[in-house]
Amino acid sequence: MIFNALLGKIIKRGSLTVVAPNGQPRHFGDGSGLPVTVRIHDRTAAYEIGLNPYLKLGEAYMDGRLTIDPPATIYELLDLLTSNLGTKFAGPIFEAYGALRRMKRRIDQHNPVGKAQKNVAHHYDLDGGIYDLFLDRDKQYSCAYFQHPGMTLEQAQLAKKRHIAAKLRIEPGMRVLDIGCGWGGMALTLAEETGAEVVGVTLSREQLKVAQRRAEERGLAKQVEFRLQDYRAVKENFDRIVSVGMFEHVGVGHFAEYFRSVDHLLTHDGVALIHTIGRLDGPGATNPWIAKYIFPGGYIPALSEMSASVERSGMFMTDVEILRLHYAETLREWRRRFMERRETAEKIYDERFCRMWEFYLAGSETSFRNEGMVVFQMQIAKKIDALPMTRDYMLDDERRLGEQAAAPRQRLLAGD
Repeated sequence: MIFNALLGKIIKRGSLTVVAPNGQPRHFGDGSGLPVTVRIHDRTAAYEIGLNPYLKLGEAYMDGRLTIDPPATIYELLDLLTSNLGTKFAGPIFEAYGALRRMKRRIDQHNPVGKAQKNVAHHYDLDGGIYDLFLDRDKQYSCAYFQHPGMTLEQAQLAKKRHIAAKLRIEPGMRVLDIGCGWGGMALTLAEETGAEVVGVTLSREQLKVAQRRAEERGLAKQVEFRLQDYRAVKENFDRIVSVGMFEHVGVGHFAEYFRSVDHLLTHDGVALIHTIGRLDGPGATNPWIAKYIFPGGYIPALSEMSASVERSGMFMTDVEILRLHYAETLREWRRRFMERRETAEKIYDERFCRMWEFYLAGSETSFRNEGMVVFQMQIAKKIDALPMTRDYMLDDERRLGEQAAAPRQRLLAGD
């Protein structure tokens, strides 16, 4: 099988057994670690995976044409594969795969206004019950910030929002734009904890409904406005802009347009914070399985691509932080919660959807652990002196936000 030939080049560590459709096993690796046994149930699947592994491996798993013997799962298989591949392609065949994907990436990531909304709907307009199965209570669908060991997902997501708020140095009454506001958690937290007036824009009708309802329930409808609107159609000016987990949907051909928009939307002394998944190994291309089934039009940027676009916009990069394993830990918790409620997910959709979601969560986590995926938090300003000269204010504000939120709880416990 072509697939076996590829595995022979890749798998140097670990213990992998592939059982062919005729029942014939073949072993790979040095025998270390948890043994992983993969069964391929038809010859066509084996042939397709060998020719296009980045797409067809996931499809074969979704369709049940490739299965994994317990106690191993799809996570152990993908961890074994990615830990052997690392951040580099293994040999000329994988170099060719990568070159072809990079050549067509601008076509794949062409996201004009109408298409961008369609791409967002593909993922975010799923039945909302799916996301309730694995996200935290605030429905934060982005990397959490595990500030201290032992934090729960809920605690780490709140820490993420405060970490970002501190970097923005928001003052009461400031106007803040949340580009890609999701279900509204960031916008609502900024309004409650900083006194800002927030506008959140999304292209997902399902997210908009939830965000607007939450603003009403928390008495923030006059302070927080949510809109179904493309960021490119926003015309007002804002003191601060925050964008969490949205830049991955912009597409490499639209980076300049994105940062020009940020420049036009900020006031003369405005500040923006862009939180995005990033790649450490330079410009690349989107995994074809992810592009087809999860995030059509999406692309994970390299820092060099982002910084070049910021430089051309005329704005200043004033701070960059790289969060390394925080997203791997976030995804591990999402995957654990999803698997605990897998039967519910199957009732909402079906078995094939559950396999797709398993592959997505496991593949994403192993990418952050083994393939150089991280999170960038890039702070941008229009004036070189818009912020204090040292980063101390970030730590002070982050601590103040935590203490400010804790004070009412402490008074309540004391019976005041």
